[in-house]
Amino acid sequence: MERIPFIFSNAIRYRLGRHLAFWSFWWLFQGFLYAFTPGPVNLSYLERLPYSMVESGLFLTNHIFLAYTLMYFVLPAYLLKGRYLATGGWVIILFLATAALASLTGIYIVRPLENNFAPKSMDTVHRMSYQTSFYLGLLAGLRGGITIGGLAAAIKLMKHLYIKEQRNLQLVKENAESQLQLLKAQVHPHFLFNTLNNIYSHTQNSSPIAAQLAIGLSEMLRYMLYEGSHLLVPLSRELKMIEEYINLEKIRYGNQLELHIDLPDGGEGLVIAPLLLLPFAENCFKHGTSNFLEHPWLNLQVSLRGNTMFMKLLNGKSAPNENANGKQGIGISNVRKRLELIYPGKHMLAVTDEPDVFIVNLKLELAHV
Repeated sequence: MERIPFIFSNAIRYRLGRHLAFWSFWWLFQGFLYAFTPGPVNLSYLERLPYSMVESGLFLTNHIFLAYTLMYFVLPAYLLKGRYLATGGWVIILFLATAALASLTGIYIVRPLENNFAPKSMDTVHRMSYQTSFYLGLLAGLRGGITIGGLAAAIKLMKHLYIKEQRNLQLVKENAESQLQLLKAQVHPHFLFNTLNNIYSHTQNSSPIAAQLAIGLSEMLRYMLYEGSHLLVPLSRELKMIEEYINLEKIRYGNQLELHIDLPDGGEGLVIAPLLLLPFAENCFKHGTSNFLEHPWLNLQVSLRGNTMFMKLLNGKSAPNENANGKQGIGISNVRKRLELIYPGKHMLAVTDEPDVFIVNLKLELAHV
């Protein structure tokens, strides 16, 4: 898609360019086509062409109204959401409204202009007899509206389906690469968990903190290996894993880390892409609190409003730090890509990197099962 920016880019210059190109083509096409229709006086094709171009430009407003209403109102609000009956109703209303506008344009604007600019040799009776009735104009406007409306809607739908397909292909590629990297670095799970259990049993009495670290690490690895490959996991399980990770880090800091975690109690039935939130918490300790010599702190707040999750994560950091040049860690960059692929149009992410604090605000519309 990046190789064809004129078609797929959302940059304003490309969007204006392709819309101007489309409507210029349609204006010229209609103008050359109208020149073949009979006029108020017998004129040659080339003599009729200037009148036809003006006529095409006058009808262009009606076509623009229909096309943009279909593309930016009916399709996203009804058709793409599966509301097919409402879609059909709106399409019929818009086609009839556009046809009526086209008929009125023909009667009160186009024909009077043609009569006024017709050759003086043409008698008045001949001029007035060319007045188009409202109903004939309605049929002609309906024909033109169906043509341009169908063309605009088809282009919009094909573009939407193509972008969706490319996103799915990219997501499959990203997942395949992630699984490949995991396989390359993977130790056999049974060996890993048995070893951690042995460490836990040997340190439970002699070193309770080490035992707690071992069991916490075991739970995290179990989640990453067995649930991280799923498309969606329960939100409660994802939040529990984040809490376990932060608690493991808290043990490393002892009483030095000031920690506040506020997680929701509900969320039953809500699911989220696995390991989506972990990089934010990991980033706090990697680029934030780990650089502190004293008084490190972290604040995590997660709330739910219906099926929408709001997360606010703040941590103190020293200045200058690794991100002082404005570059974010690879973990945050990967999360941005995953959000764009898995939750297009359903998320808002704002990352603020201040000299002494790092703030993440995430709004995410979750699925409900």
